[in-house]
Amino acid sequence: MATAAQQAGVGVQLLTGSEVMANVVRLADVDVITAYPIRPYDTVMQYVSRFISNGEFDADYIPAESEHGQFEIVKHACACGARVFTGSSGVGWLYAMEPLAVTAGLRLPMVALVGCRALDDPGAFGTEHNDAMLVRDLGWLITFPDAAQEVVELGLLAYRVAEDPKVFLPCAIAMDGAFLTHSQATVRLPSQEQVKKFLPPYNRGDMLLHPDNPITIAPQANEDWLMEVRRQSSEAAKRAYTVLKDAHKDFCRIFGESTNPFLDEYMTEDADVVLCGLGTLSLPVKVAIREMRKEGKKVGLVRLKWFRPFPTEELRASLSRFKAVGVVDRDYSFGSPFHGGILLNEVKAALYGLDKQPRVKGFVCGLGGREVLLENVKHMADEILAIAKSGKADTQVEWIGVRG
Repeated sequence: MATAAQQAGVGVQLLTGSEVMANVVRLADVDVITAYPIRPYDTVMQYVSRFISNGEFDADYIPAESEHGQFEIVKHACACGARVFTGSSGVGWLYAMEPLAVTAGLRLPMVALVGCRALDDPGAFGTEHNDAMLVRDLGWLITFPDAAQEVVELGLLAYRVAEDPKVFLPCAIAMDGAFLTHSQATVRLPSQEQVKKFLPPYNRGDMLLHPDNPITIAPQANEDWLMEVRRQSSEAAKRAYTVLKDAHKDFCRIFGESTNPFLDEYMTEDADVVLCGLGTLSLPVKVAIREMRKEGKKVGLVRLKWFRPFPTEELRASLSRFKAVGVVDRDYSFGSPFHGGILLNEVKAALYGLDKQPRVKGFVCGLGGREVLLENVKHMADEILAIAKSGKADTQVEWIGVRG
């Protein structure tokens, strides 16, 4: 049971991204939680367990024997009609790849936190996005908050959209390790009453796994029905776009917010060029943009809040306004076109066919949690400004801040 203060709304607090996610889980009244903690996502489970032990939150909290096991537990609980939460990071996320794939294939709306960190080997606890990105083609929705306050919005939307019967797909909340999971910021939490208005109970309808409702789960379909099943998942992923737009309108109305559902634009109104990226990259970029504006350089930022569903139309409408775009990846895709990152290739694909198509250059930076410095941002912006001035494309992907 929530305390009286929580029922009334707790106002502004100093919280880490992990603490905010724990509060979202509590406010969403999640039924079943499993944990096999691995850095840097592990702190969210510490805060969740504290809520439960203090009697502030009623949920089944199950310590698992492995990352693979924890996702199996919530997968089955979700099939039985329980609202669930779990998470992992780095190679722990990869160890659970079998249930991650199966969860999407079974159309189970699991919500999971990915505390984004570098994949081994070599080992590192710092931020990279390749762990979260590995489910991008399986049917998972993926969202990248850039700050603790945005975890409230995207966390609640994750449950609302994933659990909509028109969607029924899992959602990964990809939080940059340390930069967001462990960093404190002032956050305004909503009240329990507001969340109840926004988030309806989870209802699987005819797909509920229950003794009174005999159904087949995970049948062996082979060539007879596999393509039809895949097509159904594809249609659900398409519908997630519209469901998200509608849910975001409700979010703004109920919580008194005024945000864009898919993109965060900063100083783009008169920009000649923009940098484009995901997650906490926006923090140093915005500071650098303010400094460059004082120098008369018209630079802006376009940040994607959702990677799946990919905001194709919104991104085309936004980026077509600029002369050149620099796509900044905190990930890699070895051997891909132009040897660029994942976001670069998706942005280029989205822009293909536009009558007014900006020049696009890719950058890879901040891997393993390395700081993205103001001088790095200014260098990338200057490169894009030079492309805009010359009008010539530069397909060479540049790795930023690499020694030697």
